[in-house]
Formats: sequence, structure tokens, C-alpha cells
Amino acid sequence: DADDDDDEGSLAAGGVCRALVAALGGSLSVPPHEKVARMARFVVNKCDWASMATISTHDPVRGQPFSNAFSISDGPAGNGTGTPYLYLTHLEISVQDLQVNPQSSLSVSLAQTSYCKNHGFDPQSPLCAHIILSGSVVEVNGSDASVAKAALFSRHPEMIDWPADHNWFFAKMNITQVWVLDYFGGVKTITPEEYYRATPYQKHNGESSRRDRASLV
Repeated sequence: DADDDDDEGSLAAGGVCRALVAALGGSLSVPPHEKVARMARFVVNKCDWASMATISTHDPVRGQPFSNAFSISDGPAGNGTGTPYLYLTHLEISVQDLQVNPQSSLSVSLAQTSYCKNHGFDPQSPLCAHIILSGSVVEVNGSDASVAKAALFSRHPEMIDWPADHNWFFAKMNITQVWVLDYFGGVKTITPEEYYRATPYQKHNGESSRRDRASLV
């Protein structure tokens, strides 16, 4: 009867509400845009790949900027170090550029996640946070290579089976400058020291926290 239908509707609505609360309660929060260094660390840790720009050593674009996609990892999701690690081979054209000039930049964006699409932010919008890391890409060995291996293989398990005859090696970016575009008003810059001091998943309280909290799922 009508009362039964109302009860079923109430139960269904309650179930949806509980699901939403559970989803929001268990999701990560995007740091407030005022926390520039924390935002940079957060985005780098959330992203699985970056666009790396080098100065090309290949004709017919020798001497010109050349951008290429690379898988990265700064460590486990939610517990990153801030240092982007890469798994490279000298057969790759951008790596050949790095052999001549290791200076490069890495660009990462929350457009990789569902966050920007869910909030209606175009990838070019400053509200869809993107970070540019400037520095040099260098090979790592010893204990640093072990850290890189754990960071990369945990998030990119396919790498384990890549052809051994490509002579893969681990590398990292030595960061010299961090550029952050995550809100209106232009790009912001922070030093490597500020970047590494930040704690990307630190809880923040108050009205700004509630206003800036957004689900990434």
C-alpha cells in the first residue's frame, strides 16, 4: 500500500545518504589553495605519470622543447616522499636528450584523477591543480635505487615484466624549483626546502577545511 511504498522510499533514500557519507568520510581532502607546498606534494603523490620536457637532441627539432609522457612514483599513495622516481632506458628518445642535458621539467595535474571531471573543472583551469617541477633527472644506485624500485613497482607492476634487454635503470628528479597553479591569481613558486617540509595529507580544521574538502573518488 502507500505506507509501504513510503517506507521503502525512505529506506532507499537513507541507504543512499549513508553511502554518500561513507564515501565522503573515507576520501582524501584536497589541501586549501593557501597551502601551496602541501598542494604540490599532494598532487605529485596522487599522479601516476608526468609530462617530461627536455631539450631535444634529435633532428628536425634539435634544440627545441620536447615533451613526452613517463610513469612516475614518489612512493605509495598517501605516503609519498615528494621525489619523483622514473624507470628509464637509454633506448628512449627523451632519455637520450637527458644524456646531453639532464635539465628538464615534469608536469603533473589532478586532471589525471576523477577530481577535476567530478567538479566540472577543465584540465587547463587553475582550479584543476597542476604542478611543474624544474630540475635535473639523474640515475640512482644503491639504497636510493631500492627506494625507487619499491616506489615504482608498487604503483606500476607491469614494469616488472618489461624487456630485460632494454637495460632499464632507476632515476629521480633533483628538484630545483616548484611551480604551483591551483587557484586564480597566477602561478606560485616554492623552494625545494619548502616543498619537502610540507605534509600533503595533514588534517586541516575549521571553515576553510570544510569549504575545500572534496572527494577524489
